[in-house]
Amino acid sequence: FDVDETAARLAGLGLVDVAAALDAALEGALGGSVVDGAGESLAVRVRVDDERRADLARVLDLPVRPAGSPGAGAPVPAFDAIPLSAVASARLVPSESAIARRNAERVNTVQGFIVYGLLPAEALADVRAAIAEAGLEPPPGYRLEFGGDSDARDDTVNDLLASLGIIVTLSIAAVVLSLGSFRLTAVALVVAGLSAGLSFLALALFGYPFGIQALIGVIGSIGVSINAALIILSGLKADPRAAAGEADAMVEVVAGSGRHIVSTTLTTFGGFLPLILGGGAFWPPFAMSIAGGVLLSAVVSFGFVPAAFRLAYRPGAGSGSAAGERSVLGGGLALGGASPA
Repeated sequence: FDVDETAARLAGLGLVDVAAALDAALEGALGGSVVDGAGESLAVRVRVDDERRADLARVLDLPVRPAGSPGAGAPVPAFDAIPLSAVASARLVPSESAIARRNAERVNTVQGFIVYGLLPAEALADVRAAIAEAGLEPPPGYRLEFGGDSDARDDTVNDLLASLGIIVTLSIAAVVLSLGSFRLTAVALVVAGLSAGLSFLALALFGYPFGIQALIGVIGSIGVSINAALIILSGLKADPRAAAGEADAMVEVVAGSGRHIVSTTLTTFGGFLPLILGGGAFWPPFAMSIAGGVLLSAVVSFGFVPAAFRLAYRPGAGSGSAAGERSVLGGGLALGGASPA
């Protein structure tokens, strides 16, 4: 834009007035705020429509008004507003941008702004589907990479997998020491896998994408579900009749342990329910992966765990698997002592 300062001065305008008028019309001016359904205050920006902003001739027809009273000795403007073309001319000139590089390679970054309430993972899935449908392939020597939320999620997963071996080993050791049985530990690990699957099911049923927040929630759901399985397995193992496989005794043990599991499940679900109902893009996937996974895992705790215990733990068969497992845990004492026979 080339502003004729003499003409602008005669019209009672300064360079700042012209720049402010262009900024308000093209970039927009704040005109208040509204409150959305989630109770969040959103600013309202007012500007001319996109069709007019895209036409340079129509931009020059925008009205320009003096921002305030003219200074001393300046003439009083004869009109309330004049078109921008009366004091300025414009021409479109392409500019040369710097060559962006990353890791010593040329890179062209394409960014997109998504509408409010849409998660980046959902928008990225639509973009990938559109690219696949159009059959777009980069030319030789070029490659296409996705960043943003997807890149951050991959980094988070890699960081978790880096220490996964140590975490799983320590977790298995803790469960083995708690239950005193490798087979019952295997049952607890199966429960962990089922809990993760149920968390994914809860996310799919309610239409939440799998992102970083959901991944953290799935890990939390696994911990709560294993805790419920340990309560039932420990109770069944401690009861002689239930450990022998008597169905009535197993029902009594599970019913007695059910109060703790049900209370834990309801309090966990109730605690995350406000985050689910509150809406937004961050908390609902996280809360649903935990609350939904824990709620559905209660079915696994009451239905799968007792049946798996009866199949995996049968101390009455032969010399007894319980005795065999005790010999594994206490083998050092058995080998170190003298036989009384």
